[in-house]
Amino acid sequence: MAALSLNLTGVVKEYHTGDQPVRALDGVDLTISGGQFVSLVAPSGAGKSTLLHMLGALDVPDSGTIEFNGVDITHLTDNEQSDFRRHEVGFVFQFFNLLPTMSAWENVAVPRLLDGTPMSKAKSDAMRLLDMVGLAHRSEHRPAQLSGGQIQRIAIARALIMDPALLIADEPTGNLDSKTGEAILTMFEDLHQKGMTILMVTHDDAVADRCERIFRLRDGLVERDEVLRSRRVASS
Repeated sequence: MAALSLNLTGVVKEYHTGDQPVRALDGVDLTISGGQFVSLVAPSGAGKSTLLHMLGALDVPDSGTIEFNGVDITHLTDNEQSDFRRHEVGFVFQFFNLLPTMSAWENVAVPRLLDGTPMSKAKSDAMRLLDMVGLAHRSEHRPAQLSGGQIQRIAIARALIMDPALLIADEPTGNLDSKTGEAILTMFEDLHQKGMTILMVTHDDAVADRCERIFRLRDGLVERDEVLRSRRVASS
């Protein structure tokens, strides 16, 4: 797993609704170290989506800095932002976002193929990850032929295909039944044990409690940052 140090300092983002300014982020300070399993708990309108966009270089703050492995990503060019998104951050979405006309392995391989990796190598990497998530036997199936839990596992494999430094999971269990959601959380815990840095967004305190650290966002600020010491993973 790739190493990571992530530091947000004084991050501010403001939008305008008509003539009224709305401050989505109001000076966020946050540090995430490599290998942590962190949950972000935030009510609607707290600035969660804005923060995720910043971390994924989909948007830039009005002020403040975001240092990702020592690089301030708030000043990247468009091409550098695209390269950053492709290589440094893996996204797992609540609504999966798989391509319906592609097979499981093709969906996983897409980021590699877009990066210019030969088809044979991209397929080999995709099959390795599908095997890791227990779905190698479903590699030729399209999303419509799979269950919600299977689709989410494929989405996780896709998010890992570029060996990102950070995995961002946005409500990854939100559209799943409790048993399937439990399986997905166990998978994240396994990835964490292997050294993956994970930021998981959730509205569910029981889901957040599975992480080793919780921070709560409200009105554009980190309201609380709690380390669950009893859940920390021992250093190897």
